[in-house]
Amino acid sequence: MSERTPFQAIVQTALGFGLSRCLHIAAELGVADHIGEQPASAEALGRAVSSDPDSLCRLMRVLCDYGIFQMNRDRFSHTPASQLLRSDHPQSLRSYVRMIGLPWFWGSYQHFEDAVRSGKPALEMVLPNGIFAHLAAHPDEARLFNEAMTGKAQADIPSVLSSYDFSGFQRIADIGGGRGHLLAAILDATPGARGVLFDLPKVIDAARDLTSERLELQAGDFFTDELPRCDAYLMMEVIHDWNDADSVRILSAVRRAAPAGAKLLVVELLIPEAVGPNIGALLDVAMMTLLGGKQRTGQEYEKLYKASGFRLDRVITMPSDASIIEGTAV
Repeated sequence: MSERTPFQAIVQTALGFGLSRCLHIAAELGVADHIGEQPASAEALGRAVSSDPDSLCRLMRVLCDYGIFQMNRDRFSHTPASQLLRSDHPQSLRSYVRMIGLPWFWGSYQHFEDAVRSGKPALEMVLPNGIFAHLAAHPDEARLFNEAMTGKAQADIPSVLSSYDFSGFQRIADIGGGRGHLLAAILDATPGARGVLFDLPKVIDAARDLTSERLELQAGDFFTDELPRCDAYLMMEVIHDWNDADSVRILSAVRRAAPAGAKLLVVELLIPEAVGPNIGALLDVAMMTLLGGKQRTGQEYEKLYKASGFRLDRVITMPSDASIIEGTAV
């Protein structure tokens, strides 16, 4: 593909939200579920998802132009990317994309200018009582949110397991670990280790079925409650929810519980030091819009670690593009 002209760069970027919406709607309609081994026509897909065939064809053409699906005349087939939109894919991202297309998520960007000017999350203008109060009142969206988080975790878990050796640890804590999918997978792959899943009481209640002789559940708030004493602390996509001051508070709480020499393993998508298109910077904007959190560079994590009593040892880039930021309690 030839390099974009300045005109193309501006116009394509200005209209780029249309690409996002095409993906949201394709996931909402379940289009990928209705494409099998043989290409499917726009007419057949339109009937399957109760949509106008011509309009659906135009939506799909955009996604094909960007490599999500493949188009041959008027028929559509799968690519490795579109397979991830299938509901039955073991690492399905369909619910994740549908969640991003929800009114409160997508609608927050209408107030993005306010977030930039004020430094406060735009989501506060859409959901004044907060996201979790909204989800409690909307069980269908809450179910989708949980499916999205689980699907995203399932995409990252194989990368974590293939990128890091946990066999040297006796007791591993997953702080803010949600329903424990990552910790359970690590314990399955590390027979000599035991684990502690730490999260808010309502989250721990939903993970009760994970309890075993090797997996302990501990409910609490990492801002106020004592954390378990372990020789490794895992935090996947937790720190990016918070600003720098609160991140230091969280990591300092981990350090108070951690014995000297304990490992801190933060799993996050880093912003690369080099300038260029990257998912990390886009996710950083999303965190600013929704939660007031941020994605960070490796150097920014080094500062957080130092301020919290940890030494940053290394950054391990995983196949999923996220990284394991390994530190040691000093």
